[in-house]
Amino acid sequence: MLDDRKAAILRAVVECHIQTAQPVSSAYVAQLGDLSVSPATVRNEMAVLEQEGYLFQPHSSAGRVPTDKGYRFFVDSLAGPAPLGPVQAELVRLFFARKHGEIEQTLAQTSGLLSQLTDYAALVVAPSSPEPGRVRSVQLVKLGPRHVLAVAVLASGSVERRSLELSSPVSDDQVERASAAAAAALVGAPLERAPQAAPTGDPMTDALARAAVEGLRSGEQEPGGGHVFVGGAARMASAFDAVSTIRNVLAILEEQFVLVSLLRDVLDRGLTVAIGTEHGVLPLADCAVVVAPYEVDGELAGTVGVLGPTRMHYDQALAAVAVVSKRLSKALSEGEQRHSDAGGNRAAGGGGRGVGHSPVPASASTPAPASASGSGPASSPASGTAPASGTAPVLASGTAPVLASGTAPASGTAPASGTVPASGTAPVLASGTAQAPAAAPEPQGVGAATQLGTAKAESALGSAS
Repeated sequence: MLDDRKAAILRAVVECHIQTAQPVSSAYVAQLGDLSVSPATVRNEMAVLEQEGYLFQPHSSAGRVPTDKGYRFFVDSLAGPAPLGPVQAELVRLFFARKHGEIEQTLAQTSGLLSQLTDYAALVVAPSSPEPGRVRSVQLVKLGPRHVLAVAVLASGSVERRSLELSSPVSDDQVERASAAAAAALVGAPLERAPQAAPTGDPMTDALARAAVEGLRSGEQEPGGGHVFVGGAARMASAFDAVSTIRNVLAILEEQFVLVSLLRDVLDRGLTVAIGTEHGVLPLADCAVVVAPYEVDGELAGTVGVLGPTRMHYDQALAAVAVVSKRLSKALSEGEQRHSDAGGNRAAGGGGRGVGHSPVPASASTPAPASASGSGPASSPASGTAPASGTAPVLASGTAPVLASGTAPASGTAPASGTVPASGTAPVLASGTAQAPAAAPEPQGVGAATQLGTAKAESALGSAS
């Protein structure tokens, strides 16, 4: 344990070396106003600090520079991270106030932000699939007759994509059914242990669902995975004088596995700062790392950190890493919550392909009654025919759109009894001149009317009138 005077002298040497990158003399330290000791006393105390391993002297006529042990004492004695300056704080606020797209894009841009804040190389490790690997949502997207894209969003926020090439063309309905079957098998289960999709009775649909599940499972990352996004690697060139050191550092920054292992090991040992040889990576013996984890929905997801020389501004680096990890956790968690809410709304509204939502078969539609006016039927986007002159109702079904509750039909007339229920059981009259028929039973699987259905019904009513 150092006494107060030795501790003050050591802190002064470390702070001066961080600023100047030059050996620090006893005469310079003695000039500092808060020590009030002679240069001879400082010189003697620095000699003791050198003997105890906190300082070393590069040359006999030079001053002293801190060792890894000296930097460790300095870091451990910090009261805490320094606050970000006003310009840096505003930069962080503006960065997280705008949308960044998918998680990979967000993490890549976050590494650039962290490098800009610290002037060091920044590392952001993406979430690895296995451990929070539960599937949040699944969707199949038809890109062509024989080409389907399978997409799974994991609880960690990472996205798995697999392109499926099919031997035979598939219809939109088969893709819808296969998407629902794959979602039923995968959602809520760990991706690497998800069961096969249950059979639907249609061979092509079953084959597509199986291919989607197997493709997404085969893309599962191995334990210890997680892509590393590196920002500001070029900044390391100005941090060292020796060309060999710069070459070693830049080479390590291209080694994904080494970087992931380095950051994980630092966190596993309960550290936020690893200095010099503490991190165990020999080519980075002249470097220090400052790390912090980030979370998604309260679960540990990945790591952010900076890599710089051992003489880095530790208080500023700690502040930047702490703020960025906290804001990144919040941004990713809120993004996942919006995704979940949107998926739930789509499923509740009967539109889109929400998680586990079963598409309505085309056979569930209810045909519209024949026109009472004797006029020929008019073309309708809902079921292929629509009554002319407006006396025959347009019934809600699995394929025929209806007006949402309280919506007025085209041509200024109001529906019977003032509203049209969203359940699809009440007819919509085009002119209000005919008695509304009794409610037809809703076909199995029919959901609530969507906004798209409302727009189509209004269009059909307007053309009929």
